[in-house]
Amino acid sequence: MQLGGMKRWAVTALVVVGCAGGVLWAASRPSTTYQTEPAVRGDVEATVTAIGTLQPRRYVDVGAQVSGQITRLLVAPGATVEKGALLVEIDPSVQRATVDAGRASLAGLRAQLAEQQAQHRLAQQQWDRQQQMARDGATREEDVQSAQAQLAGAAARVEHLKAQIAQTQATLQADEARLGYTRIYAPMAGTVVTVEAREGQTLNATYQTPNILRIADLTAMTVWTDVSEADVRRVKQGMPVYFTTLGSAGQDQPRRWHSHVRQVLPAPSASQAAAGAVAGAPAPATKAVAYTVLFDVDNLDAELMPQMTAQVVFVTARAEQVLTVPLVAVQPGAQEGEQVVRVLNARGQPEPRTVHTGVRSRHRVAVPQGLQEGEPVITGETVNAGGLRWLQW
Repeated sequence: MQLGGMKRWAVTALVVVGCAGGVLWAASRPSTTYQTEPAVRGDVEATVTAIGTLQPRRYVDVGAQVSGQITRLLVAPGATVEKGALLVEIDPSVQRATVDAGRASLAGLRAQLAEQQAQHRLAQQQWDRQQQMARDGATREEDVQSAQAQLAGAAARVEHLKAQIAQTQATLQADEARLGYTRIYAPMAGTVVTVEAREGQTLNATYQTPNILRIADLTAMTVWTDVSEADVRRVKQGMPVYFTTLGSAGQDQPRRWHSHVRQVLPAPSASQAAAGAVAGAPAPATKAVAYTVLFDVDNLDAELMPQMTAQVVFVTARAEQVLTVPLVAVQPGAQEGEQVVRVLNARGQPEPRTVHTGVRSRHRVAVPQGLQEGEPVITGETVNAGGLRWLQW
């Protein structure tokens, strides 16, 4: 009995150790943990992002067309002006003296014309008298010819003076216009955004027109956007676009301004074009090239200001309230063009699904076919290696 009991105890011990070993072996097998996200409905946008600068859509640089000293500057930056308002006065002394001299010269020429017209009438009378006398045979032929020459000369002097008067009148009109340019008026209604001159400053308009100030209509702005050459082909005229400003970046819900693309300029921005224009050389191949895209936006509430930086988003495609999954969940299939998504089934095992994809953003993609709403889509997995080993006796 004791020997039999010891045998049963030994068998039982071996079974327990064997079971324990089996448990340890099972625990040491590697396992996989899957990260999933449900397929949900939402909006997906395919976009191109860029940085732009705000500029007034309509503005004009006001310059001086005559040289002289600024005697009065009637506006300051930020002032609102109406069209035709007086902005600047320049010392008119030189221009006024020139006009006075022109008027005096014109008066002298008109007096000379009156005298020559009188001489022309006298020459006409002498010519008529010589003709009558020639018919009566009471004059010499050379006297007739002399009277005819005097008449022609008087007529020529009259025409010459008329030409001089016309020339002097044209010069006087130009001088009077330059005198008028000493008073500069607003060519449009708007806001004075910059002033580049001061009272007492002397302007020299001999070789180029010096700018004095800029007037802009701030009720409508244009966003000048630099789009990289890698993305510019995706941006088309009329495409929806929206932007935010750096000033609203810290807000919970930054304000968005919406518009449509007005124009894609066919050449790179001016600074890059100038860099490649030296000796006709192209831009360096290592330098990224950006193209300018323009769109307009209303600014009736004056929230936007010139030179603000805009974070621009061009919407190249959009799908609303479609079934979407994370972009990382979509993998290429065995066949060309095939897309596969793995779904975690009810047994906790991955199940591949062939799907059709649509519009994709940077993080999500539309899946119009192949999935049901709410199905858990595998986005990643972690393999957990077993940490326990066989016990050593």
